[in-house]
Amino acid sequence: MAVVDLNSDLGESFGAYSIGDDAAMLSIVSSANVACGFHGGDPLVMHETLRLARDKGVGVGAHPGFNDLWGFGRRPIVGDRPEDVEKQLIYQIGAIEAMARSLDMKIGHYKVHGALNNMACVDADLAMATARAVKMVNRDLIYLVMPGSEMEKAGEALGLNVAREIFADRAYTDEGMLVSRKDPRAMIEDADEAARRMVDFVLSGEIESASGKRIAAKIDSICVHGDSPHAVAMAGKVRDALVSAGVDIRPMMDTLGSD
Repeated sequence: MAVVDLNSDLGESFGAYSIGDDAAMLSIVSSANVACGFHGGDPLVMHETLRLARDKGVGVGAHPGFNDLWGFGRRPIVGDRPEDVEKQLIYQIGAIEAMARSLDMKIGHYKVHGALNNMACVDADLAMATARAVKMVNRDLIYLVMPGSEMEKAGEALGLNVAREIFADRAYTDEGMLVSRKDPRAMIEDADEAARRMVDFVLSGEIESASGKRIAAKIDSICVHGDSPHAVAMAGKVRDALVSAGVDIRPMMDTLGSD
């Protein structure tokens, strides 16, 4: 039986601003990537998201990004040295791990957010900075990356526990990377189409690009972005379709985590 994790980026509200329906998503996904305060989230939101995940039996991971609340971490920041980005990531991982300990929980994985993730997928120096950060803080964390990316190469080079994810609500280039959000084809908004694609991708072990090219890929986890207006409906459709196809949905901590 095929096994896959279903994850979502959650805990991205902060202060008076509410983003997404975390409670509903936590009833569907098997893992939550919890924002660490730089692109979204704050101490109260981090604590509450972790508590909800614990009560729902959902695995939790660190979801750090650029220091960019204004742009939700989705604006490329050019000029920061990779070693400075590394320190920012170390800071954020430490924050979420401390919050988890206060709830007698364990952070199991690590996924970089937004523009930083996109940039590190194709920039070897940035990719190595993201990998070094997790190795410095907790090398046992699962390092969640896009298959075929520079981040995958960096994680493997440093001997990290690497897992590969695909995105239910995003289109792919012929190189296996995400289509830019500036492109009108970037987002997959039809939940039925997203569900069909994910079943196909998982069972075939291939990603289909926007142009129809098939790309072989190892797939451990599927992401549905939690801030989308259609996030809950899409995550539910994707989960139901996978289960109907005989795919087992389990947290990546259960299948890929260290003992």
